[in-house]
Amino acid sequence: MRSLRSRNKWTLKEMSQRTDIPVSTLSKVEHDRLTLTYDKLAQLSQRLNMRISDLFADSAESIESAVTARRSIGRIEDAVRVNTKNYDYYYLCPELRRKRMIPIVTRIRSKSAEEFGSLVHHTGEEYIYVLEGSIKVLTEFYDPVNLTVGESIYIDSTMGHAYVTAADCDEAVVLGVCSSTEESLMESLLSLHGDSISPASPPSADKARPAKTAVKARRR
Repeated sequence: MRSLRSRNKWTLKEMSQRTDIPVSTLSKVEHDRLTLTYDKLAQLSQRLNMRISDLFADSAESIESAVTARRSIGRIEDAVRVNTKNYDYYYLCPELRRKRMIPIVTRIRSKSAEEFGSLVHHTGEEYIYVLEGSIKVLTEFYDPVNLTVGESIYIDSTMGHAYVTAADCDEAVVLGVCSSTEESLMESLLSLHGDSISPASPPSADKARPAKTAVKARRR
């Protein structure tokens, strides 16, 4: 109701005059303190020359996107660094809080499913792009697939998954982007790593400077 009125730039009084519904009633509906009966809905739709179903439809035009003007430049030396037995992680743009998209540069050292251990699950989806070397992607519902430099994969992160180096590769570096509607995604990802400290060197010595922030880690 409020969106409908705002789109037409009507005051409550003007909408009341157009629909013959009291201002007090319209105000209570807008503040979710009253629900219109079917008769009133029919009256509203008839007076405004619109279908009743349109009163319940979300309008893309009525949703104004807030401009947050957020920006962050991702540098390896500013990354949140995590070292685990399988991977070295570099979480980029750490100063932005409540991100729904997490960029991560990862160095993969694990060489097999047996060495990696149990597959990982977490909320959201993720995209992995191979920067150096070649990897084998292990997933819960698909056969393993090999990817080399310039190739990528997009997966549902709630599906069990893991990345290990391909047979002809000792180490690989990938760029990953994890996304979720949950604003606590960063915290969820870090919670997977546990609490043992281990240092990590840059993902590629000739392309990046050392990361400065160490984070406690355990597995993934």
